[in-house]
Amino acid sequence: MATAIVLSAAVRSNLLALQQTSDLITQTQTRLATGKKVNSALDNPSNFFTASGLTDRANDLSALLDSISNGLQTIQAANNGITSLTNLVQTALATLRQAQQSAATTSKFQGTVSGLTGTSSFAVTSGNTITVTDGVTTATITSTGNVTVQQILDGVNNTVGLGIKAELTGDGRIQFEATGTTTITIGGTASTAELAQFGLTAGVTAAGTLNTTRTSLAAQFDTIRTQITQLAGDSGFNGVNLLNGDALKVLLNEKSTSSVTISGVTFTATGLGIAASTHTFQTDFDINAAITNVTNALTTLRSQASTFGSNLSIVQIRQDFTKATINTLKTGADNLTLADTNEEGANLLSLQTRQQLSTTALSIASQSDRNVLSLFR
Repeated sequence: MATAIVLSAAVRSNLLALQQTSDLITQTQTRLATGKKVNSALDNPSNFFTASGLTDRANDLSALLDSISNGLQTIQAANNGITSLTNLVQTALATLRQAQQSAATTSKFQGTVSGLTGTSSFAVTSGNTITVTDGVTTATITSTGNVTVQQILDGVNNTVGLGIKAELTGDGRIQFEATGTTTITIGGTASTAELAQFGLTAGVTAAGTLNTTRTSLAAQFDTIRTQITQLAGDSGFNGVNLLNGDALKVLLNEKSTSSVTISGVTFTATGLGIAASTHTFQTDFDINAAITNVTNALTTLRSQASTFGSNLSIVQIRQDFTKATINTLKTGADNLTLADTNEEGANLLSLQTRQQLSTTALSIASQSDRNVLSLFR
């Protein structure tokens, strides 16, 4: 059993003060070393756990920023794709305009009556027919008492295998165009007067030739169309392609209760409604149909670009908001735990001085005990 050492009251008091000063010096040195005034729950439970909660949320949001950043890049990749697709479609339109400027050289018949519309209707004896043939295949329009211009156009355009296309000209005349080197023959049992109501005349229009310029431009158009499909397929990022039917969901908070979903589109040539060239663009009918398709595709692309731009703006705003929130959370946590290094430096200097004074005081207190010892000398 250890023998208790008896200290005088003065020595014990100064020893206690010295121990307290030493503890404070250790605490201050820890604060200076870590830069924090709260390093554990023992320092300040309320501040420690509050700061830990703020820091944990900041870390969760920091991890979420990577996902938001990937989402932004995916939308940006799609937006870049739309920009390039628009340029390709505009090139296709220019090719069509060039083909349109090269006059057709196949057989063509144009009616003599202008101002017609699809709904224009004229009396034709019931059972009488109007026929249009390319020498092999014939389109037959049979009257039920009246025949409309649209019936004639549809009868020609919807007859499978017929190498003739029908449309109204800009001034409202019925026009037939051969898609190849064939003749155009108008006939049927309708009378001359009945045909004349539509500006039609029975007879044969001589065969024409193929326009090689249009043939070449049709091939160019099909090449551009292929590139449109390939570019759409290459517009993805990180396995998600918004131009090839994929959708994207971007989470905007750490609890997954806030998100934005971007619906994908299919912007291949087929998805945009751009059909391959028909009859090597030998007829104005085929070129005009292609121009309509390409113009509609341009409208679709511009509309979708606006949609993606809006989505991109929303995600960017939320990214900036998340960054600001992280900064706020970290600042809040720091305010609860960070030490004032200037103050702690001054405290350490003061404590070191106090430690020296306490040591001196302890030495003075011990001096009294030594005076008793001198009585025995």
